[in-house]
Amino acid sequence: MIFQDRRQAGRALAHAVREACGDVLAAEDAIVLGLPRGGVPVAFEVARELCLPLDVFVVRKLGVPGDEELAMGAVASGGVVVMQSDVVGAWRIPQEMIDAVVARERLEIARREAAYRDGRPPDPIGARTVILVDDGLATGSTMRAAVSALRGIARSITVAVPVAAFSTCEQLRQEVDRLVCFETPEPFHSVGEFYRNFDQTTDDEVRALLAQAREHQNAGAGKSPQ
Repeated sequence: MIFQDRRQAGRALAHAVREACGDVLAAEDAIVLGLPRGGVPVAFEVARELCLPLDVFVVRKLGVPGDEELAMGAVASGGVVVMQSDVVGAWRIPQEMIDAVVARERLEIARREAAYRDGRPPDPIGARTVILVDDGLATGSTMRAAVSALRGIARSITVAVPVAAFSTCEQLRQEVDRLVCFETPEPFHSVGEFYRNFDQTTDDEVRALLAQAREHQNAGAGKSPQ
């Protein structure tokens, strides 16, 4: 399946989450967390369709120096770092270089967290039922960093994505309570090949979607997911 854009993918994903996670949706404390930036439009539609609150959980890819598109790991809110040991070993990346990249991305996480919420504190996550959403999974390093950061904090963790590499889904399935991969096409080269419109999501779009989600949630207070 080729999605028109992230919003359409989110609506399709919401139906899959509803079918697969009825007990999760019944939890009064459930929350949808989108991984910025591309995961937020998807998460917005999931949260809207399921009448759940929406927030962001910031995760940054750690790119290989000189080839930043290749992930050697990821760092998440709270400082958790997940490394791709095979990539680090193959490229013989020294620890001081890794430390420099991690420090830079931690600064970017702090900047984004402040910018996306316009100074508002994050929604509390402790002991809540969390649905983590991104626009897709290739290596899965950023999602694994998010899961690692939330493990021991959230009551349960569900990962939901519109499209993913089959092998990545199978690996991640062992690390979460529930996993919803709407499509696992083979061969799989990149997330973007399964979207007609895969333009970069901007910080302004993330802020606008979070504000709109808060309005929806306030207007629908007291309603339960359908």
